[in-house]
Amino acid sequence: MTKLLERAIAELKKLPENEQDAAAELVLNLVARRDEPIELDDETRMAVKEGLAQIERGEALSQEEMDAFFRRLGV
Repeated sequence: MTKLLERAIAELKKLPENEQDAAAELVLNLVARRDEPIELDDETRMAVKEGLAQIERGEALSQEEMDAFFRRLGV
């Protein structure tokens, strides 16, 4: 188990039982749907298609540019 998951579980244990149950249902639903395709709305589908078109046109950012972007965000 990862440290982040351990931390999340520790925090969930502090919640009232009904909120723990709600969180457990979310996690179980996430795990159950792990292999199912994700349904995209039209706006997201168009954004993905545009991103793929940009890559095909050679407009993708380099790894260095992406690293700099995430550093600016503090990630």
